[in-house]
Amino acid sequence: MNKLAVVFGGSGFLGRQIVRELCRKGWRVRVAVRRAHQAVDLRVEGDVGQVQLVQCNIRSDASVAAAMNGAQIAINAVGILFESGKQKFDELHTEGAQRIAQAASALGVQQLVQVSALGASEQSTSKYARSKAKGETAVLQAFPNAIILRPSVLFGSGDGLFERFAGMLCLTPIVPLPMADTKLQPVFVGDVAAAIVAALQNPNSAGTTYELGGPQTLTLGQIVQNTAIWIERKRLIIGLPKIAAKTMGVVGDISGAVPFVTPFITSDQILQLEQDNVVSDDAQGFTELGIKHLETIEANVPVYLERFRKYGQFHQKVA
Repeated sequence: MNKLAVVFGGSGFLGRQIVRELCRKGWRVRVAVRRAHQAVDLRVEGDVGQVQLVQCNIRSDASVAAAMNGAQIAINAVGILFESGKQKFDELHTEGAQRIAQAASALGVQQLVQVSALGASEQSTSKYARSKAKGETAVLQAFPNAIILRPSVLFGSGDGLFERFAGMLCLTPIVPLPMADTKLQPVFVGDVAAAIVAALQNPNSAGTTYELGGPQTLTLGQIVQNTAIWIERKRLIIGLPKIAAKTMGVVGDISGAVPFVTPFITSDQILQLEQDNVVSDDAQGFTELGIKHLETIEANVPVYLERFRKYGQFHQKVA
């Protein structure tokens, strides 16, 4: 296969898996990232010369067009979970997505994949969810045959879900948890990457939206409780009322305004958690893409959480 695929946001958590999956399938891959020098390790994902790194600013029409020049396929995996500095939801999720779609159409790119998010809605109270939905609309207006994928919250080694909670559980005996009853459908990052490649190879995917959720639905409280068990930490987990959760979000907003500080949770994320994050009953998803066997939480998460155990990965509990 000699097709060239350009992956915007290819150095991110999902983007890296996409690059890896494309390389396995024999595609040539151009990785468009803000800081190419920080993603040089991606070159070893493929054979010599199979992966090319290019600097790209998706706020610039010329930069996006240059990154896409000569490509037959474009995948937009750019995304942020909270706003910081110049990184704003609307600029990246909406305007950036629109810019990529317009350039893809003008340059004659054959296929475009837009990675959105489960729960994307222009009626949402969450700015993140609204920006993702507006991005979908803008992409389809510029490139009607674009493939839209809406994954639920991702898990895998290096994730911002289980590892984030594991880190917190190591620090405090009492865990105040906002929106503990909200239902989530965590999906393995590698399965989402596989779905993207499968959608590109499916002639019926053009203009289709897929919702991607994992095989298990858990409440946020269950996720934290299971994490505590896997890292062998006895902790008191207390569900917070909505007003306390909102206060916690405000504290996160303030801490997130400090350079290089990642807030544990923000006000916008609290708004997202007011709604369950699960696949719709009538949605197309993994099944329609021919992917039937999904990775489970139990088969993956305890393994990469071993480093959070009190005595490390080689500690064995005595019966």
